[in-house]
Amino acid sequence: MLSRVANTFYWMVRYVERADNLARLVDVNQHLLLDFESLDSERLRDFWQPIISSTGDEEVFHEIYQNAGSHEVIHFLTDDPNNPNSIRSCIALARENARTVRDQLSDELWEELNSLYLFSQSDEAERLIVENPSRYYEAIRTGVMTFHGIASSTIARNEAWEFMDLGRHLERADKTTRFLDISSYLAKPSNGHGSMHQEESLHWTAILRSCSAMGAMRQKKNEANARNAIDLLIFDRDFPRSVRYCVERVDLCLHMISGSPRGSFANEAERESGKLFADLNYGSTRDVFSIGLHAFLDDLQARFNTIGEQVFESFVLMPERLQDKPVLTPQPLSAAAAWQQAQQQQ
Repeated sequence: MLSRVANTFYWMVRYVERADNLARLVDVNQHLLLDFESLDSERLRDFWQPIISSTGDEEVFHEIYQNAGSHEVIHFLTDDPNNPNSIRSCIALARENARTVRDQLSDELWEELNSLYLFSQSDEAERLIVENPSRYYEAIRTGVMTFHGIASSTIARNEAWEFMDLGRHLERADKTTRFLDISSYLAKPSNGHGSMHQEESLHWTAILRSCSAMGAMRQKKNEANARNAIDLLIFDRDFPRSVRYCVERVDLCLHMISGSPRGSFANEAERESGKLFADLNYGSTRDVFSIGLHAFLDDLQARFNTIGEQVFESFVLMPERLQDKPVLTPQPLSAAAAWQQAQQQQ
């Protein structure tokens, strides 16, 4: 596959996944506001500021807006054309990437993404954002889930699929950590222990709902608190939005693309993903609290960025730019990995 085409598939799905996660984030927190009594302007700013900080677009936001009120934050994250990471911008970028590889997409997949794009640009969408925002975000989430379902049903399991799956799970892992990081910025209530416990429970419930994790939490019969949320959203082996699950999929996709057996690495992207997957395999919620939640999540986000950079350098970077890069010495194979490679070659 051409590196340009691979990069297009990768970013098409990353943008679609980013739009979905933003829709979840804004919708859940709008509903969370209803659980609080009337907030003054200062507490309202304290409510929305962590949401902006979690997206990583805080600097862009403050260049455009003076106040972090409900209207400003919702507009910025939903349909502000000046925000390259708003829902509307992400869907437009995903559609533009899809257009350049239109001949390699199924008709159904293109039609669904194009329909989602037309909806996001329509007068109906603008009306829903004002009059019935929950219905707007539900339409975005439904469109994205339909997109993923059609892709799963119509895309051959070749390199195109692996790059799509790689982009989806890398973006999802990143957004899960950013949703969790919201708790690091929350202002602590000062009107009694009972109130503090109630508000923290509401915030953790909102974070879990942003990741569609409340059902999984109920199945485990656990309370919505910091320890249980971290255990589910970072270390769970089965929940499809947990960081560990997503990193495992990222590592698997990279090895499927390169053809190297798992347990070894053929490029820096595989080395970084393998190290991160091993750390998550042997990590625990206790480690998170000993390091500090924000510091732990910040390190994860930096490592996701490193994997993304190495994916670009390993599969997209033009050959003339690779001339000055040192040659990567392949890691010696273990006996099991060598046997696996021999079986695959046979």
